[in-house]
Amino acid sequence: MIAGKKKGCQGRTTMPKESANTQQYTRPSTRFGALWHYPDFLKLWTGETVSLIGSQVTTLALPLTAVILLKATPVQMGLLNAVGFAPFLFLTLFAGVWIDHHRRRPILVATNIGRGVLLGLIPLFALLGMLRIEYLYIIAALAGCLTMLFYLAFQAFLPTLLPREQLVEGNSKLSVSQSVAEIGGPGLAGILVQWISAPLAVVVDALSFFVAAGSLLLVRTPEPRPAASIDLRSLLPEISEGFRVTFLNRYLRAFAGEAASYNLFWQVILTVFMLYAVRELHYSSGIIGLLFAVGSVGALCGAALTSPVARRIGVGFTILGAAALSDATLLVLPGITSSTPGALGFLLGAFFLQGIGITGCNVHVDSIRQTLIPDRLRGRANASYRLLVSGALPVGALLGGFLGAWIGLRLTLLVGALGLLSTWLWIVFSPVPKLRSPSTLVDELATSALEKPGETNVGMLD
Repeated sequence: MIAGKKKGCQGRTTMPKESANTQQYTRPSTRFGALWHYPDFLKLWTGETVSLIGSQVTTLALPLTAVILLKATPVQMGLLNAVGFAPFLFLTLFAGVWIDHHRRRPILVATNIGRGVLLGLIPLFALLGMLRIEYLYIIAALAGCLTMLFYLAFQAFLPTLLPREQLVEGNSKLSVSQSVAEIGGPGLAGILVQWISAPLAVVVDALSFFVAAGSLLLVRTPEPRPAASIDLRSLLPEISEGFRVTFLNRYLRAFAGEAASYNLFWQVILTVFMLYAVRELHYSSGIIGLLFAVGSVGALCGAALTSPVARRIGVGFTILGAAALSDATLLVLPGITSSTPGALGFLLGAFFLQGIGITGCNVHVDSIRQTLIPDRLRGRANASYRLLVSGALPVGALLGGFLGAWIGLRLTLLVGALGLLSTWLWIVFSPVPKLRSPSTLVDELATSALEKPGETNVGMLD
């Protein structure tokens, strides 16, 4: 139940050793990709696509419930967004170590079922006339805990399902699903909000989580045996090992810094944008849904174009250009002061280009991270990364809410847009632009201590 397009939050990261994959790989003679021959990936992909569509309905319906039905203030909107992300800030490190010691598929099933139950409470309370902003805070916080567990477990589960050479295709297909969901989801949400009201529209998301849980139950590929039971005496050393993997590696550190700063300022924008669009621009839920849908068309284009572009100019320059594109386009937001067709056209163009940039960057970043992090460190390394990247979200939400109340909605949009413009510098001042292909990282990794159990040195250090 996390709203908005974010860096580094998409299904989305780490790598198995080859022995972890028990599903046989046969290179097909089809141009549509090898993964059409992986039944278990298709089950996972189908369930996630349904869930992503449902979550896009909540992305629009939940804040509109707060804005329209509960008359939320900027500070209340900031708090609502922040509590959903707070678990990433406070629980991620411990959850990452815990996930390393448990099989990931049962965790994915349980968190999907739990989120379906929690979101189902919103339409139920609305029908009973009991819905209050405080209840939304509690539901968002609990769902945020389950979402945090789901993200960490998913990032560790996907590479056990696919061989290394298919991770880019797997991430691309998941990105396409994300984009398709974001194209259809907001439009569906806009229709549902106008037809049955915002809180009742959330029932679509609740049902989608049960579909995703069912698809995971059908997966038959066995997981590698998890690590031994957690020894409390080793908890802090294991957490610190995850930090070393993430922040001593030049590539992972650059990706974490760029994604965290992007998420911080994007959340500043997102927290006040819904208020600005409804109260200042007087947009309907349908128009707001159209903006997010067009942004997702851009994301779909980015997913389709990023691999061919990378083959021509290299992965590093593709990541750099995509990051710059996603950062610069939203500078138009504070300049939109009316709801004229021309102003709407500028907004549509900005969201479209942002979508291209985000997905064009994410596909390659996810695949590189999956290449660099071995199975035994997956949960804790992703947890340290997630602490920074997703931990920036509640900070951005609170900052956006308080700035909106203090300096106004439009100036807050300007602060967020200027902040976004600086985030690509993390990529500029890193070795990423020189990277031609992730295969060169595999060669370096083969001789690094990162693959060797019992050693904590990280390959490719400064």
